Amino acid sequence: MAVDWTQLPPELVETISKSLTIYADYLHFRAVCRTWRSSIPRTPNHLPPQLPWLMLPQSQSDQSHRAFFNLSTNRFHFLNLPEASHRKRHCGSSHGWLIILDDSPIILLINPLTRAKLSLPPVSSFPNVVSFNYSDIGREYALRNSLGDRCTRSLRQMRDWFIKKVILSCSPLTEGNFVAMAILNQTGDLAYCRNGDQSWTIIENARYFSEDVVCFNGLFYAVNKAGQIAVCDVNGDSPEVWFIETPRQHGGDLQYLVSSENELLLVTRYLDLEFEVDHPDMQPHLIYRTMRFEVSRLEWGGPRWARMRSLGDKALFIGENTSLSLSANDFFGCMGNCIYYTDDYSDTNYDDHFGEHDLGIFKLWDGSIESLPCYPRHSRSRLRWPPPLWVSPNPC
Repeated sequence: MAVDWTQLPPELVETISKSLTIYADYLHFRAVCRTWRSSIPRTPNHLPPQLPWLMLPQSQSDQSHRAFFNLSTNRFHFLNLPEASHRKRHCGSSHGWLIILDDSPIILLINPLTRAKLSLPPVSSFPNVVSFNYSDIGREYALRNSLGDRCTRSLRQMRDWFIKKVILSCSPLTEGNFVAMAILNQTGDLAYCRNGDQSWTIIENARYFSEDVVCFNGLFYAVNKAGQIAVCDVNGDSPEVWFIETPRQHGGDLQYLVSSENELLLVTRYLDLEFEVDHPDMQPHLIYRTMRFEVSRLEWGGPRWARMRSLGDKALFIGENTSLSLSANDFFGCMGNCIYYTDDYSDTNYDDHFGEHDLGIFKLWDGSIESLPCYPRHSRSRLRWPPPLWVSPNPC
C-alpha cells in the first residue's frame, strides 16, 4: 500500500523543513503539495549563509535586469533590478543586500532576491561633508579633508570615489538594530550608523585601518596595510577602539579580513603589472592582475598571524562583498581550499576598454588560478563598469 506523504502531520513537516539548509531545497520541499506549502512559512528564517551568486555587469540591451551566475547549477538568474542600472554604483554586498549609490546623496540598501529596500543616512550627512547644493553644478559637495583644508567634489566624483565599501552587522530585516560600517576612500576613515540614525559617525581613533572591515563576534575588526587590527565597539553611546598589535606584514598589495567559524583570517592579495593593448593601433596600457594569495589566521595569544597552507574544505569569497567563508561540502559546485575573488581595486571606469576583469578561483594547494565558468580568462570582450560582485541570495 502506497504511503500518502501529503498526510504527514503539519508539525512534522515543519520540523523537517527546519533541517534544510539550502534555499533551493526549501523551495522544492514547499512545492511538493498544498498541505506541505501551508505547513511551513513562505520565507525561511533559519537558513545559514548561502553560496554567493556572481552579479555581472549590466547588459547594454537590458537596462532593468541584472544577471546573477549560480555556481551550483552553472546557470544564470535574471533579476529585475533597475536600482542597479546604468549610472549607479554598488559599494558592497552584505548578508544578501546590495549597497547602491547614484548621482544623489541617497545610499540605498536593496535585497535583489526579495526587492526589499531600506535607506541609510545620505552621503551629505558624513561629518567631513561641509555642505551640499545641487545648484553648484560640478562642485555640489564641499568637503573638509584630514588637514582641515576645504575642497569640492561633483556628484559623480562622490558616487565613485568617496565610499570604498559598506558592510552590515547582520541582515536588516532579521535584526532591526543592525549597524552599517563604511570605509571612506580618500581619508581612510571608518564611519558607522545604526538603523534609524540620521547621520554617520566617524570613528576618530581608527583612521587608516581601511583595507577591509568585518563584523566578528559582535565587534567590527578593521585591518591596515601592515595587517594590524583595530577593534571597534559601537554598541555604546560612543565608539570604543583598541588595537591588536601583530607583527607587521611585509609584501602584498591588498588585505582582507574573513570571519571563519571561530577564527579570524587575513587574506593577502598579490598583484602584478601587465601590458595590455585594447587595439593594434593603440598604445599598450598597464593593468593590474592578481598573481597569488596568502592566508593567515590570528593567534590571539601572540598575537600574531600564522600562515595557513590549507583551508581544508573551506572556500573564501572576497572582493567588494563582505568577505565570506563557507564549507564547500555543503554546496554542490563549490571547491574547498580555494579563494573565489573579484576585482575590487580598479581606480578607473572600465567602459570602452577591452580585456578582462580580474576575477577567478585561486587554488591554495598548487597556487594555480582557474577561470570562473561564466568569465573565461583572456577573453577579449568589452569591459563594463562596475565589475562583478559576489551576492549571497538571502530570502529575508
